[in-house]
Amino acid sequence: MEKEKKSYLFGFSLWKRFYTLPFFNTSLTFSFHLKSALKNGINKESQIYIWGKKPFSEVENYAKEHHIPLFRVEDGFVRSVSLGSDLTKAYSLVVDSRGIYFDPTQESDLEYLLSTYAFDTEILDRSKKLQQYLIENKISKYNIYKDVKLELEGYKEGQTVVMVPGQVEDDASIVFGAKGMSNLTLLKEARKKSPDAYVIYKPHPDVLVGNRKGYIDDIEALMYCSVVIKEASLDSVLELSDEVHTMTSLVGFEALMRGKKVYTYGLPFYAGWGLTTDVKVCQRRSRKLTLDMLVAAALILYPRYINPKTNGLCEVEEVLAEIDKEKNRYNTDTFYRLYIQGRNWISRKIQLLIKVIFGE
Repeated sequence: MEKEKKSYLFGFSLWKRFYTLPFFNTSLTFSFHLKSALKNGINKESQIYIWGKKPFSEVENYAKEHHIPLFRVEDGFVRSVSLGSDLTKAYSLVVDSRGIYFDPTQESDLEYLLSTYAFDTEILDRSKKLQQYLIENKISKYNIYKDVKLELEGYKEGQTVVMVPGQVEDDASIVFGAKGMSNLTLLKEARKKSPDAYVIYKPHPDVLVGNRKGYIDDIEALMYCSVVIKEASLDSVLELSDEVHTMTSLVGFEALMRGKKVYTYGLPFYAGWGLTTDVKVCQRRSRKLTLDMLVAAALILYPRYINPKTNGLCEVEEVLAEIDKEKNRYNTDTFYRLYIQGRNWISRKIQLLIKVIFGE
């Protein structure tokens, strides 16, 4: 019988460790650095997992020298009801053996799939149904805000409506895929490209609640946009939009599924395949894809999913059904909504206290 390979995980915060376990079927050892992993028995028969693009040069060199498989891990594209920065359990992860999807400086498993996979009729039909379900049930990555009917004050008949989604400015997808850009820079570029458009700026929810970097004062934002919309669901804004202008936001991917024109100023995973209008070019991405192919790779083939109730590995459709139930409960059950909001408030205060104590 083949001996089970032990897995050593680096860069996983304490709360991430809790929800990561169900995604793996091997023995997991969480380590802060290579020294502790060596004490715990890491060897050439092991596997190594690093969260995102966190720098672990010693670990990476050790893996290279001993020919140990190294994987990078990150949240998937349909994650949860509520924010990850509020320490909410994730229902999907991606595990990448080549790179990671948000870093265009090297090929990732997702990019490899998009470049080479032979998409058959069965998976493309499944992709179509998946998109239909996401649109009909208004499901996105976080599903934090209620779906509301919006009125655009000052909108003139015939105006193009442009949505500009804010991002977390120190997020790795910006660092690697849109280096040097900020939310304000993006807003200025969108206004420059569409001088007569009705521009909606939607701040990133992580930024809006104070968890992450990227805040723009409303007064400054309104110098380049027509309105700032905060506490409304993504679909509520996309329904009114003709175009999305983004650096690398997942909103661009979600907009493509909803039939919107998408302009990218960085290099997100969905750019360069003939589906978006791109400022930057990735020479590796020469294949022309259909939307069904893009969605099949990004939502069916690439991530891992767990059932929120059983914690068992499952397919994406099962997760979407559970998210839909949870989202509806959040929107209709006042007590449940207050519980989630209260839990998130406590989480933010604890994280703020930790930052103050440790001077972060």
